Amino acid sequence: MFIFALMLLVVGLVIMPLIGKFKNKAEGCDYSGTARSFGIVAIVLAAILIFASFIRVVPAGHVGVVDVFGSVNMQERKAGINLVNPFANVVMIDIQTQEEKELMPVPSKEGLTLTIEISILYRLSPDKAATIYKTVGTDYDEVAVKPQFRSATREATVFYEAKALYTSGRDEITAKIQTDLEKMLLERGVILEKVLLRAVTLPQTVSIAIEQKLKAEQESEQMKFVLTKESQEAERKIIEAKDIAEAQAIINKTLTQAYLQHEAIQAQMKMAASQNHTIVYIPSGDNGIPLVRTVNNE
Repeated sequence: MFIFALMLLVVGLVIMPLIGKFKNKAEGCDYSGTARSFGIVAIVLAAILIFASFIRVVPAGHVGVVDVFGSVNMQERKAGINLVNPFANVVMIDIQTQEEKELMPVPSKEGLTLTIEISILYRLSPDKAATIYKTVGTDYDEVAVKPQFRSATREATVFYEAKALYTSGRDEITAKIQTDLEKMLLERGVILEKVLLRAVTLPQTVSIAIEQKLKAEQESEQMKFVLTKESQEAERKIIEAKDIAEAQAIINKTLTQAYLQHEAIQAQMKMAASQNHTIVYIPSGDNGIPLVRTVNNE
């Protein structure tokens, strides 16, 4: 655009005034006024285009890298309006969060080959965009992200058994992948935000064996719980029996024959006076006399 504007300016300043002096002698017409007007329009349009060629607009979520005939300016241009060399090519580099999803075969500690679905969220550091463009290029995800993503994942899973991917070890594996991959990508100016382990696929025979083993472990834990509960209940009953025995021993020490005879007499009197009994049997012995009382209902 800048070169075209210069050409248009030259036309307006040099060629048009010369053409304006040409007269059509055959018809007796003078086109100098029209040519002059056209020249003015060309000059104004060229000035607008020249000014516009100095302006570059960087969209939101991007930074601009200025490349002038292969010479890269290491100062990134931020989002918005920027004034640059009109001969420069401003390359837009995306710095928004991106997702890379992979379905990859990985090894386990037992030597099994598992298939996992895993993805990462990452973004390019804005102040590293010029370096990435100069050393890697605009397809940095294919060159610097994907290969290291795959390498870090396989290096992490090889230290864990297959069942770890089905249990709490899943979080530990994810954390290890994130720690290792974060260091690798940071060297390239890429910021790792999150590692997401989505799904794990095992051979059917291995999957069944793991499920059976986990079920057996759960049943064993349940049995331990039941045994512990029964043991606690037995201890409770032993303590309760000891408390009852101690209470009975204390009562036996404090009871006397006279007190027991007094309580028996009081109970017999209440029974004899009750309206719900017609016959009252009073025990006899060394300290009592048999007594039978018949209550007349009339």
